[in-house]
Amino acid sequence: MPDHRRSNFNTKDERLLSMREADYPGGVVVDPTPITLDEEVTVLYYGLLPNSGADEVYLHYGYGDAENWQQVNSVRMEKTSRGFAKKVKIDHPSRFNFCFKDSANNWDNNNGFNWSYEVHNGEIY
Repeated sequence: MPDHRRSNFNTKDERLLSMREADYPGGVVVDPTPITLDEEVTVLYYGLLPNSGADEVYLHYGYGDAENWQQVNSVRMEKTSRGFAKKVKIDHPSRFNFCFKDSANNWDNNNGFNWSYEVHNGEIY
């Protein structure tokens, strides 16, 4: 049965193209950075799990201290020609922490360190 969900990404998406060609270590790119509260970021992942043949990848994320995440969510990422991608609205004013898992419950957590970005309030001093 065809998947009729609307796509946020397509093969002509210049943002994903430039993100993928940047070839960040670990196959993870977040754009834009720095991350600002109440804005949307795109997480692009083309690391360990896709390279191991994963057919579905989930972004597992939360906010706050790296050892004690709050507002934890797992959302299915969209498979694109550039890797797996997901847009997320940043709605917590601390740190954006994330890792990845596939449909077989294999994890890529950056060797136990996850990925973590400070969230800025957008004020310019």
